[in-house]
Amino acid sequence: MPTVAPLDLDGYCLFADFIDETPVYALADGTVHRLDHGHQAVEMHDGITCATRTLDGKALITGGEDGLVRALNGEGVAAEIGTAGRKWIAAVATGPNGAVAWAAGKTAWARLNDGAVKEFAEERSIEGLAFAPKGLRLATARYNGGTLHWVATSGKPVDLEWKGAHTSVMFSPDGKYVVTTMQENALHGWRLDDMKHMRMSGYPAKVKSWSWSAKGKWLATSGAPAAIVWPFSGKDGPMGKAPLELGTRGDQMVTAVACHPQEDIVAVGYSDGMVLAVRFEDGKEVLLRRGGKGPVSALAWDKDGYRVAFGSEAGDCGVIDIRG
Repeated sequence: MPTVAPLDLDGYCLFADFIDETPVYALADGTVHRLDHGHQAVEMHDGITCATRTLDGKALITGGEDGLVRALNGEGVAAEIGTAGRKWIAAVATGPNGAVAWAAGKTAWARLNDGAVKEFAEERSIEGLAFAPKGLRLATARYNGGTLHWVATSGKPVDLEWKGAHTSVMFSPDGKYVVTTMQENALHGWRLDDMKHMRMSGYPAKVKSWSWSAKGKWLATSGAPAAIVWPFSGKDGPMGKAPLELGTRGDQMVTAVACHPQEDIVAVGYSDGMVLAVRFEDGKEVLLRRGGKGPVSALAWDKDGYRVAFGSEAGDCGVIDIRG
């Protein structure tokens, strides 16, 4: 039976993950909490607006209401790595070779490993950012679509057009697709080799959490009373295919998802605080955590796939160890 080590905090947990195998929790109030031989807290910002981790898992990157971008390493030491002046940071992203990007208003910045910073301007406010898995290419999400920018070269930007407000963006692990979440209850995708559109709709609520499976063949999403998992294994991605519906509960919404780092398994968090692990192949479910004080707002596996860090809108956080 999985065991749960709780960490009760005060405030909305925006982000939970592992940095150098240490569980970390970023709260909207501006603090990051670490479970490293006891509970430690670091004041990162006046308020945290977004957070992610570096691809090597060695640092947490946060953006704040103070217009700063900061990095927190595995020892709990924080450093400023970027700024947007007095504007709130709307999004942060991390990429290959230590690249970091952030956005505020209609501008995005990308910082390379050597400290050089490149600026990109859009005609609309930027709501989301993502780096391609290979090569320094940066995608933005904005009103009426997104844009693909080359970071290290002077290649011409490519517009991804689709009417409506796009709120976050992600590349598929193989780099063949770009997918956005939308203000309406839908996802939109582009197949990059021919810019073919993919519309993934039918959600009863907005998609606020998504996660690619270990081999990139599936995209798990929140926004329904089940985890909606779209197939991306064929040439046409999810077009013309029905998604899997995993962990269905008639009376609760899925609010967070995190795919296992090796297996086709997804951790699913719900609006009542429950967490399940569900296998793609047969829908088999394992209870990881009973209900809690608030909806699950953050989920992540450690690199070995034995522990799950979780956080909620009410601040009840913790670590689940599936080994019991």
